[in-house]
Amino acid sequence: MKHVFQNEAFCAALDAHRLARMMTWKQVAEESGVSASTLTRMQQGKRPDVDGLAALLKWSGLKADDFLGGQEANRPETIAQMTALLRADPKLSEAGKKAMEGVLRSAYESLRNV
Repeated sequence: MKHVFQNEAFCAALDAHRLARMMTWKQVAEESGVSASTLTRMQQGKRPDVDGLAALLKWSGLKADDFLGGQEANRPETIAQMTALLRADPKLSEAGKKAMEGVLRSAYESLRNV
């Protein structure tokens, strides 16, 4: 299968990171060094240039491999990745981690395409 950059998924992940940090898109542009117009174009479905992508990956800590289609065989299970991230989150208590894990697992199992 062809490797295709999943721009919509990348924008959603960037938005989640932005919201978690309680930032505006203007602040993201300033902090990441990517122009506000590039961010707007990305949200309209346009792909970033390589320098913009690199800057946003560095700013957010996201990994480009997570947004390349065509490599499903090498990808860990989504629920396993989410669980690992929750368990590593220092902002959540142990009880909070377990509660979030239960909510995610339940929602994932009921909504996934089987």
